[in-house]
Amino acid sequence: MKKYATFIILTTISFNIMAQQKIVQTAGRTQLGEFAPEFAHLNDDILFGEVWSRNDLLSLRDRSLVTITSLISQGITDNSLKYHLQSAKNNGITRTEAAEIITHIAFYAGWPKAWAAFNLAKEVWNEDVKGEDVKAAFQREMIFPVGEPNTAYAKYFKGNSYLAQISDSQIPFFNVTFEPGCRNNWHTHHATKGGGQMLVGVAGLGWYQEEGKPAQEILPGTVIHIPANVKHWHGAAKDSWFAHLAFEIPGENTSNEWQEAVSDEEYNKIK
Repeated sequence: MKKYATFIILTTISFNIMAQQKIVQTAGRTQLGEFAPEFAHLNDDILFGEVWSRNDLLSLRDRSLVTITSLISQGITDNSLKYHLQSAKNNGITRTEAAEIITHIAFYAGWPKAWAAFNLAKEVWNEDVKGEDVKAAFQREMIFPVGEPNTAYAKYFKGNSYLAQISDSQIPFFNVTFEPGCRNNWHTHHATKGGGQMLVGVAGLGWYQEEGKPAQEILPGTVIHIPANVKHWHGAAKDSWFAHLAFEIPGENTSNEWQEAVSDEEYNKIK
């Protein structure tokens, strides 16, 4: 049974969002390298190179949340807070979430500190007001979280996608969210026995297509059974956010092969 559980975990490695990501920081050496080399070392190599890089234990998103809360609570609203607000945005904290976080902090750290933080946050999230409002509205359509930006596998997706692990035991599975027009590359789940993948539509409208066959519409509740060794892709419709659950099916000698991107010409033919 233990061997079986381990095998299932290995088959889901292509959707692992908790893998450690090494953070590279050079601001200390760039700004203080000659004046305070030891401080620069501690900032770049220890704080970021070691502490922030332990994101397999605490996600970058959560570390950003802790950091901006600490800075605002101390009344630090200079460029360091703006830097960490930008990092928080890059690590998946939305405009709507940032506004709620700062509002919550105001009751514990003080109203003036929150006002000062809001002025910087508006600059950081200014261009995303419409997009984040739409994302927040889509989140309210489904019971599963949108999750964090799918940075680890972004090179295999056209457009922005997000991952949220729903279960990490028995049969681990993920909620995968696609922004409008986003889709993953053609890919194949190889196996000599068993294997393949199952998708369950959660919210929005999406597409699934096997090589040589017409695309299939995915709506909430649609179940897609993908056999092993079949080349395929899946993603959102042009004008709709989309989310599905993704289950890897146990099998023998399983592996995932990422292939070429779905061209705009191919994608735009779908109706």
